[in-house]
Amino acid sequence: MVLAALTRYLEQNVPVFTKGTWLGGIAKSVEYPVYAILLGLLGNAVLTGLGFRDRLAAGFRTEFFIKTGLVLLGASINFAVIVKAAGPAIAQAFLLITLVFGFTWWLGGKLGIDQKLRALLASAVSICGVSAAIAAAGAVQARREQLAYTASMVIIFALPSIFLLPLAVDALGLSPAVAGAWIGGNIDTTAAVSAAGALVSEEALQIATIVKTTQNALLGVVAVALTAYFALKVERTGEAKVSGRALWERFPKFVLGFLAASIVATVFLESGGDKAAITTVNDLRTLFLILAFVSIGLEFRVAPLREAGWKPIGVFASATVFNLLVGLGLASVLFANFGG
Repeated sequence: MVLAALTRYLEQNVPVFTKGTWLGGIAKSVEYPVYAILLGLLGNAVLTGLGFRDRLAAGFRTEFFIKTGLVLLGASINFAVIVKAAGPAIAQAFLLITLVFGFTWWLGGKLGIDQKLRALLASAVSICGVSAAIAAAGAVQARREQLAYTASMVIIFALPSIFLLPLAVDALGLSPAVAGAWIGGNIDTTAAVSAAGALVSEEALQIATIVKTTQNALLGVVAVALTAYFALKVERTGEAKVSGRALWERFPKFVLGFLAASIVATVFLESGGDKAAITTVNDLRTLFLILAFVSIGLEFRVAPLREAGWKPIGVFASATVFNLLVGLGLASVLFANFGG
C-alpha cells in the first residue's frame, strides 16, 4: 500500500517538479505502470536484503489485484465495443493458442524437455502466463519446482515487454486497435498486458484487455485437454477427471465479472446515469492495477531460473518470438478495419 501510494504521488508530481527542464517531456510521458514496477523491484531488493520478503510474500497478491482491476475496467468499456471485438478476438485467440502451443510443445520435445514442464511452458506462453501455468500444473500434476521456474520465466519476459512493445507500436505506426490486439495476444501476464496497453492509449488498453480476456476464457479448455492427454496417454492412471465440472473449475471467473461490469455500466449510462460514478470506478481500477504492478516487482525471483538450465529458457524465448511475429500478423489482419 505504501509503494502504491508513492507510485501515485510520483505519477502526479514528477511532471510538475520537472516542468521546464530537459526531463519534463520524459516525465510527462511516464505513467503509473513504470513507477509501480520499478518501486516493486526496489522493494523486492530491500525486503530480500532485510530478510523479510518471504514472510510478507502472502501479501503480494498479483492475481487478486489484477483480476479485480480488470473487472472494474469493464465498466469503462461500452458493451457494444466488446461485442464488435468479440469475433476477431476469438479468432485471434484460437489461432494464437493453437499455433504457439503447438510450436512450444514441438520445440520442447526436440530439446528433450520433460513433458510436464513442456505443458507448463506451452500453456504459459500461449495463453496467459502464470495463471495458465498454474492451471496446467494442476492438470498434469507438475512439480512445484517446475511451476516456480515457469512463473519466474513469465515475469522475466513480461517485464521488458511492457516497455518494448509500446516502443515497437510507435516504430511500426500501428493503429490503437491493432496495437491493443498485438499486446493482448502476446504479453504473457494479464497485468503486464494492462501496463503495456495503458502506455499506448486508452483504446489500446481496452482492445488489449478484450483480447486477453478472450484468451483467458479458453484456459479451461486447454487445461481439461491437458488433463485428458496426460491421464489417458502419458500416465494412464485414470485419476484425473475430465468433465464439465473440471472445465468450470478452471475457467477464469473474472472474465464473467468483466463482461457483467461492462453491461451494467453501459445500461447505467444509457439510462441517464451520472458519468461521475464511472470516474470513481476508474479511480478504483487504477488503484488495483497499481497494486498489481507493484506486486509484480515484489514477486520477481531469479533463483528458479538458475536451477533449470538453458534449454527451457531457449524454448520460452523462441516461442515468445514466434508468438510476437504470428500475433502481429493476425492482429494486423483481424483488427485492420476496427474502429472503436
